[in-house]
Amino acid sequence: MKYLYLLYADESKMPAPGTPAFNAQNDAFNNYFAEIDGKGMFKAGDPVQASRTSKTVRVRNGHTEATSGPFNKTGDQLVGFYVIEAKDLDEAVAYAAKCPVAHVGAMEVRPIFQT
Repeated sequence: MKYLYLLYADESKMPAPGTPAFNAQNDAFNNYFAEIDGKGMFKAGDPVQASRTSKTVRVRNGHTEATSGPFNKTGDQLVGFYVIEAKDLDEAVAYAAKCPVAHVGAMEVRPIFQT
């Protein structure tokens, strides 16, 4: 079954590109990716740009409103996503716990509806 991982973290605490902390973070993600890809679990995924680059869109009574910034204005922000294949929710949760972001932010794991 496919699962969506939504990765959340505090953007203000993320290391700056080019720093040793950033390189260490990338190494940790590369190792995690190698594990899930090596097991054939990885289907899709990428980091996303900072929340300040986003728009939140709402349509009410035929009127479209696009506001700058993320839907959730406080706390951790969406920093990336993965689509993985796992035998069940327990396995999906177990592999989410191995993701580096789970140790500094949060991972939301959702089964993908399949017909």
